[in-house]
Amino acid sequence: MNITIKTIEDLSLNAWPSHQIQVYDGWLLRFSYFYTHRTNSVEQIGASLLPLSEKIPYCEEIYQKWGTPAIFKISPLLDPSFDRLLERRGYIAEHETEVMTMDVSDFHDYESPVDVSLRNTIPQSWIEGLFALKGTTNIMHRQVVPSMYRAIPKDTICASIRDNDKIIATGLGILDREYIGLYAIHVHPDYRRRHYARAVCCSILREAFRQGASRAYLQVVKGNAPARRLYESLGYRFLYEYWFRTRYFC
Repeated sequence: MNITIKTIEDLSLNAWPSHQIQVYDGWLLRFSYFYTHRTNSVEQIGASLLPLSEKIPYCEEIYQKWGTPAIFKISPLLDPSFDRLLERRGYIAEHETEVMTMDVSDFHDYESPVDVSLRNTIPQSWIEGLFALKGTTNIMHRQVVPSMYRAIPKDTICASIRDNDKIIATGLGILDREYIGLYAIHVHPDYRRRHYARAVCCSILREAFRQGASRAYLQVVKGNAPARRLYESLGYRFLYEYWFRTRYFC
């Protein structure tokens, strides 16, 4: 099981590049002006030689200079004692996330109730539509996030649903090895309960499997029951969860 978890953790790093990355003794210090926890946190990817009593304060100093909280990603690949150590240092657990996977043979396809546009590039208009759906107004985020999407090193399947010329739903598939990862599934509140999220997911998965993918994964915030039900209905099953330990500086 740890092999599969390690694979998906690697895939998710490829899928969502940060604005800046520093390598530090087997750790990646990721920075993206606190756009998301995933792209603004420390991830452990290799063997560590330096003592934690030195490494953790160093990371805290770096994130303080960057003007964001210090965040560490906690996954089943880490020794549980590391999570307890951060808790003792005053870090709080945030943004618990469930990872779900699916084999192509388990995919339950559905006929789409609406036209879903698919592209193999990520146009600026799609990013602007995503900003609108998420209510992204932070000036720095609007400046740096487009470059993060353009930096994705893998093939993509960019999905959208429009009403007239307005993007009302988005989704992004990222192909890596035999996997398709689902990201950025958003639907405008006025258009929910019309199965648009299902249509976006199915369209991406259908195209990914046509291109040769045989497995799929996604990440959903723990407690998002409607999303969990949707993904289970498509054939996804829970594999593991991760969370973040965050320390906010006064």
